Amino acid sequence: MEELTDKEGEEAVKIAREVVDSFVKSGSVPGIKPPLRFKEKQGVFVTLNTYPGHELRGCIGYPEPVMPFIEALKDAAVSACSRDPRFNPVAANELDKLVVEITILSPPKKLAVKARKDLPKKIKVGRDGLIMRRGGASGLLLPQAPIEWGWDEEEFLCQTCSKAGLALTAWLDEGTDILTFQGQVFAEEKPRGDVVRKGKKEC
Repeated sequence: MEELTDKEGEEAVKIAREVVDSFVKSGSVPGIKPPLRFKEKQGVFVTLNTYPGHELRGCIGYPEPVMPFIEALKDAAVSACSRDPRFNPVAANELDKLVVEITILSPPKKLAVKARKDLPKKIKVGRDGLIMRRGGASGLLLPQAPIEWGWDEEEFLCQTCSKAGLALTAWLDEGTDILTFQGQVFAEEKPRGDVVRKGKKEC
């Protein structure tokens, strides 16, 4: 699927918000008639952050384009508010204090270099997201993560290893696969407020 327009990004965030609100309040997902383009396969993550503190409250998604965008978006929204193992399910009294953010992912591509120590030079903070895989372990961090935490490229690699449950320096091992992807990010400015494209220069 091609990049979303600002209008399509706004609609996708509003759909995610509608799903989160409905599922938290009633345990059901509302019937939604999506734009035709939302039926194309696409990877997507839904992130919930507290407002105004902007602390992570849930983040789940699909890194690969394995299902239609609308289905991945709805399922990721449900999962972000109820299935993130790091958090308790979102309660109804929290909904007015959360902002919804979505990241639309490009298909991940394996990163290859002659010398592993050169990997930090092959990625760019703010543009690339990372997936680290080794054996049955896997971890993913979105492009906005290193910006929010102030990491450079090497620390980004280390923290993605940590997310996968691997040693911080596992990215130096030949047996570790590293994949990169890019993302479009759209988010509410405040709970149920205007939707903006985030980090146009960063992604």
